[in-house]
Amino acid sequence: MSFKDIIGQQDTKEHLVGMVQQNRLSHALLFLGKEGSGALPLAIAFAQYIVCEKVNGKKEAAQAGPSLFGDAPAATTDLKTTLSDACGVCPSCQKAQQLVHPDIHFSYPVIPRKPGDKPISTDYITEWREFIVEQPYGNAYDWLQFIGAENKQGNITAYECNEIIRKLNLKSFESGFKVLVMWMPEYLGNEGNKLLKLIEEPPPDTLFVLVAENESQILATILSRTQLVKIPALTTEAITEALMSKAKCTEEQARPVASIAAGNYREALHLIKHSGEDWQVMLREWLNAILKNGPIAQVKWIEDASKLGREKQKQFLLYFNHLLEQAIRLQAMGANAVYMPDNERDFALRLNKIANFEQQEAIIEELDRSAYFIERNANAKMLFLALTIKLYHIIAHKQTTRIM
Repeated sequence: MSFKDIIGQQDTKEHLVGMVQQNRLSHALLFLGKEGSGALPLAIAFAQYIVCEKVNGKKEAAQAGPSLFGDAPAATTDLKTTLSDACGVCPSCQKAQQLVHPDIHFSYPVIPRKPGDKPISTDYITEWREFIVEQPYGNAYDWLQFIGAENKQGNITAYECNEIIRKLNLKSFESGFKVLVMWMPEYLGNEGNKLLKLIEEPPPDTLFVLVAENESQILATILSRTQLVKIPALTTEAITEALMSKAKCTEEQARPVASIAAGNYREALHLIKHSGEDWQVMLREWLNAILKNGPIAQVKWIEDASKLGREKQKQFLLYFNHLLEQAIRLQAMGANAVYMPDNERDFALRLNKIANFEQQEAIIEELDRSAYFIERNANAKMLFLALTIKLYHIIAHKQTTRIM
């Protein structure tokens, strides 16, 4: 996977290349980016860039011994690369693209295959390679379901930490550099402290790349030993272009979805997958049940909503959130200043009639909270019943208007 394969993130790519070219590369990096921003594929592309023979000057390095980590002898500085991406054709690049390079190691949450197992990441390396090909922008939930975790909790275990220590203390096989890409270090418990000495004083030419979504859930002792690289959310334009080129969508399909996805390419793909769902009809029925038709209609709607799969329930809440955000923009900027399809504009204007800015903000908070609980297997009937009651109380004092 090369930088050219990564959606958007041009500034971040240039920053990473600059760190290598200017010998400012730390031994431990933390790629911090929200779900769907591309932090993991970016880390994999960076690992390929490090081991690329044309980037690191493998043949010259055998004679002069340059380093990418700021400790190269002065006589070898002319070997510093000027390439802005991995070549993609050398043997190291070809192996890295297939995720089989012997000097690029991966660590990620895993589950025991059977009671009493002591799983490590390499037990799932075949599934990992398939997952990266199929869902490079997937999240931890996608990965755990991919390996059949169901409701099991994934972990990066003490046995995995011991395996990391063992592997990184071996001599590199081919490239002269060893790279560990650890995805979701949030799944490291206190056993992660086993890695502190290795991170602080690694073997020569060893690079740690931690890829995380939530900084607050990472062990403070590990966090303090890493150099932060923030991965911003993707722009609407970048997601639109990616949907058109990779998912073969038309611009008319891609642009509204990219806007709803709010920088999350994973969500954009899920929205495209469920684009046949008429969320607006479902939302209209819900609001009418809440504001106009009463308990019987509410119970029927909750029953129908609870039968949807978890992903569809999330997509529905995300769509409602998007319409509320559009309604807020219309209030703040005026009807002519916001681009949106005509049917969405009409619905957003109607939302402004039944809820003011503060009420819409409160509803958004409730929808976000509900989506969080859906991710964690909340009972759908109880969740949508509670959400229906909350929405009623938030907007009850406004004059009810039927959403047509």
